[in-house]
Amino acid sequence: MDHLIEDIDILARQEKDTEACETVKVSENTHSGKERKLYIESYGCQMNFSDSEIVSSIMSKNGFDTTSNFEEADVVFLNTCSIREKAEQTVRNRLAQFNTVKKKKPSMMIGVLGCMAERLKSKLLEEEKIVDLVVGPDAYRDLPALVKQVDDGQKAVNTFLSREETYADISPVRLNSNGVTAFISIMRGCDNMCSFCVVPFTRGRERSRDPHSIVNEAQDLFHKGYREVTLLGQNVDSYKWSPEQNNKARLEKSSVSQVINFAQLLEKVAQVHPDLRVRFSTSHPKDITDDVLHTIKRYENICNYIHLPAQSGSSRVLQLMNRTYTREWYLNRVDAIHAIIGEDCGISSDMISGFCSETEEEHRETLSLMDYVKYDFSYMFFYSERPGTLAEKKYEDDIPLEVKKRRLNEVITKQQGHSLERNKRDIGKVHKVLIEGFSKRSDEHLQGRNSANKVVIFPAKDYAKGQYVMVEVEDCSAATLFGKIVD
Repeated sequence: MDHLIEDIDILARQEKDTEACETVKVSENTHSGKERKLYIESYGCQMNFSDSEIVSSIMSKNGFDTTSNFEEADVVFLNTCSIREKAEQTVRNRLAQFNTVKKKKPSMMIGVLGCMAERLKSKLLEEEKIVDLVVGPDAYRDLPALVKQVDDGQKAVNTFLSREETYADISPVRLNSNGVTAFISIMRGCDNMCSFCVVPFTRGRERSRDPHSIVNEAQDLFHKGYREVTLLGQNVDSYKWSPEQNNKARLEKSSVSQVINFAQLLEKVAQVHPDLRVRFSTSHPKDITDDVLHTIKRYENICNYIHLPAQSGSSRVLQLMNRTYTREWYLNRVDAIHAIIGEDCGISSDMISGFCSETEEEHRETLSLMDYVKYDFSYMFFYSERPGTLAEKKYEDDIPLEVKKRRLNEVITKQQGHSLERNKRDIGKVHKVLIEGFSKRSDEHLQGRNSANKVVIFPAKDYAKGQYVMVEVEDCSAATLFGKIVD
């Protein structure tokens, strides 16, 4: 029964993700005797969570402890997402709750950070008057000065987009950490102009972080007891850095031999220690190379899992999305993953149903692509038009909402079947699992993930988080593997 309850919980969270593309991460309590308290919530992608850890580090060095109770906070930050309309509406609802508390506690400062701040800029301050401070993703170093500006009775805004900022020298404060897994941001911004996406406008141009600082951060995390890192970027496969110019736009001026690409960076991080697992996200189908796949194959501690967003199975729709690859190219990359790494390599995807002018036949092409790949899991959405994007300017959002939802439900149903089918393949096999803590529903069970990023639940016995164990899978659901520890 515990297994069943656990599985329902995981499926519910997956369903929430398909609907809203958002998760919330709340500050933990720190008590170092600082004068003021910061409360921070993160919405959206892993990059936002990573950014919140950078923000917390900056604020900690400027007189702030963190709190998990916003009502006792002096400063409240929402690190926001603009990828979907519902994500922005969720933030607005949360701001209304904070402003209700602020009426009773006028000294409370409310700030919006991240992508929504970058997109709406001063509108939140001047027109809606629901926040005191608005800061974009590249301006977090300016937060102490902006907070002081609000303390002095003024509104504050900085949404300047940088071509150099990577926060490479800032050691993040690990929020809500399990002490086992951590994010490492390796690059910022995005040069891909997908027609449905606001990220290039809210996070700026792509720039890569110094690889030495990345390796040093991984080493520091390992020495502190962490056993898994996830390298983060909007498009990790386009990571490029050189000693002379770390601005990607000017790399042609550098010697080719001095440029470090993603495959080389991945290898450097894997070499930190054999017991440090390495994951990465996100890969772009147009950029993932065989060199990266061979590097994964070469190192046991680089996880056999790739998040490879397809978005659509139709080449025409992909062209409208400006994804710069075709259905055939995408399937070639999937075939390469299977040929080089193996059929057991986990592959996940993003899918958008009901993009502008998508026909029923093109929707069926998406379903047939899913049948070919058989993803382990996917993040699935219906198309949500975002202001300022190329799609909003050029294309009509002409698919009725009920059609979008019906197509999305067909995609979700298809994926649930594939997830179950893929998990059944693991029954009877033994997996190396990194324990991340107790299961959500029972202290008698532990949970962790295998190399393919699948959640595995098993009896706790005398084991603890941070340990590697070998688990024989005895049963499964569409979301979870269940097993027992074996010698």
